[in-house]
Amino acid sequence: MEVKNGTAGYMQLLLSFGEVQKNILRLIQKSATEKGVSIPQYSILMTLFRCSGMTQKAIAEKTFLPKSTLSQAVDGLAKEGYVTRRPMECDRREIRLELSGTGLALAEQLHLQEGGLHQAFKAASSHLTNSQIEELVAAHKNISSYLSEAEMEGAVK
Repeated sequence: MEVKNGTAGYMQLLLSFGEVQKNILRLIQKSATEKGVSIPQYSILMTLFRCSGMTQKAIAEKTFLPKSTLSQAVDGLAKEGYVTRRPMECDRREIRLELSGTGLALAEQLHLQEGGLHQAFKAASSHLTNSQIEELVAAHKNISSYLSEAEMEGAVK
């Protein structure tokens, strides 16, 4: 594809990100459905799997889930015994969420699930060299950094 003024290049990149995002969401939906959880619940489980003992507010910041969606998803996870809620010592109004033993087991199953997101990424990345992975991660960090700065400034440069 011919590149004119960088337009085709940035569009190819944007479309590529969109294609990857679509596939990620498809894999998440498949995994969540197979394990009987919603997509928001999957996001919460995997967030707590990486960093257990977070407040609901911190999870909202990481997952970008709306407050009402997050509350309903957490209620469902707590009802099923996958998460526990405990008041924070320093501020009793803040609730700390942790994976229960059952929740940890489910998160591990999701992480190791054949055909799931993590295993698919592991397989896909096995076709890349370490150098390619490092370059790709660096490029993603640059793009993410620029987009975050542009959002903070309120306009794209």
